[in-house]
Amino acid sequence: MPDPDATTVAEIQLLYGRQSHAIDSGRATDWAETFTADGIFDSPSYPEPEVGRDHLTAFAQRFVDSAAEANERRRHVITNISVDLVSVDELTVDCYLQIMATPRGGETRLVRFTSVRDHVVRVDDRWCIQHRTVSRDDA
Repeated sequence: MPDPDATTVAEIQLLYGRQSHAIDSGRATDWAETFTADGIFDSPSYPEPEVGRDHLTAFAQRFVDSAAEANERRRHVITNISVDLVSVDELTVDCYLQIMATPRGGETRLVRFTSVRDHVVRVDDRWCIQHRTVSRDDA
């Protein structure tokens, strides 16, 4: 399979940017909608995978609430995005994800550094994450 075209790569970069901004600004539903309806978020940081948009929305809201309770701002920083074409409507995306936290009036700290592997599919002319697998660097 050839490399994805520049338009596809740009669309994926926009997807990941929008996703990070959504969860970081408290828009849990918008974050969950970057996944397919039956999307899966699987991370060793949490006891069980989250499956489906309702569970993904609740997961994102817990993340937002946790930051508010800790009186800190949390940011997702995604870098080194690598996009591989599986088919015309299917991609594998690998990237690094850093979660940063800044307490009000305090110093920013790195919460986690992870690697992400996503299976991304085209749904109704837009890209959505079907399955996200997170690997922690400290594991």
